[in-house]
Amino acid sequence: MARVTASISDIEKAAGVLRGGGLVALPTETVYGLGANAEDPAAVSRIFQVKGRPPSHPLIVHIAGAEQLEEWVQDVPTAARMLAEHFWPGPLTLVLRRGARVPLEATGGLETVAVRVPDHPVALALLSVFGGGVTAPSANRFGSVSPTTANDVRAELGDAVDFVLEGGPCEVGVESTIVDVTGEAPAILRPGGVTREDLEAVLGYPLAVPSTSHVRVPGQHPSHYAPRARVVLVEPEKVIAEAELASGLGHRVGVFLPASSADAPVKAHAVVAVPASPAAYARGLYGFLRELDQRGCDLIVASLPAEEGLGLAIANRLRRAAGPRPTV
Repeated sequence: MARVTASISDIEKAAGVLRGGGLVALPTETVYGLGANAEDPAAVSRIFQVKGRPPSHPLIVHIAGAEQLEEWVQDVPTAARMLAEHFWPGPLTLVLRRGARVPLEATGGLETVAVRVPDHPVALALLSVFGGGVTAPSANRFGSVSPTTANDVRAELGDAVDFVLEGGPCEVGVESTIVDVTGEAPAILRPGGVTREDLEAVLGYPLAVPSTSHVRVPGQHPSHYAPRARVVLVEPEKVIAEAELASGLGHRVGVFLPASSADAPVKAHAVVAVPASPAAYARGLYGFLRELDQRGCDLIVASLPAEEGLGLAIANRLRRAAGPRPTV
């Protein structure tokens, strides 16, 4: 089994694993990542193999500080500098033109690269000791629920990971916001841990949210972040009725209910009390989905939160969790 630790000596050992072309699961403030040396094409390719991830899906390069950005990219516009200054370290990823240091294996063949500085002491210590960039998508099988604890990583990937660094539960709980700064105006490609409102407050103008089916960034597959149970989204006032209907048809139903009404009588196999705070909801979202899987649910009924602030990211994850599953 892969070792689980967060000691200084094992951070040094994990850096050695990266230098040797191995894979390290590392904690970040968003989710646990499956890391490889960003400059080692063979190691980067192994990420795709372990996850079962299509090679056309780009990865994010994690670096130790904003001062390293120009080592990895070309043409850093003013907007990118402003956003990096305000939100790094933190759950914001910037898409810029790829520098020569980044292999095409890490970008899905694109001439752009996604870069961020994580806000977690273990991740930052690893990046500092390693001395380079680390490509790190979520440490799970492609399309499944992202891991927010080291136990989630071990349960899903086991010995496929060469080293697991323990860092406790992830504080943000959903992936980073991805902003493309290569065009005439910045555009949000994926909502995440930094809100649209906060981004616009820094830049001083509205951000575009393009609609495209072309996979340019992580997390854009129609079905993503998905538990084993099928997810059904309905209007808030219809959640209990939908759950009871499905239960009557023989489903083992898990229900997302607001914490204020989680004690309401409902015919269901399991109930999750959803926090009123968007930050707490985001922090717990993937754990809630995993819990209902572990409790044997085959159907999850939920509603979308208000799509403002962190609610936009939560709604995005729920929609993709409920998306059409690929046929086998």
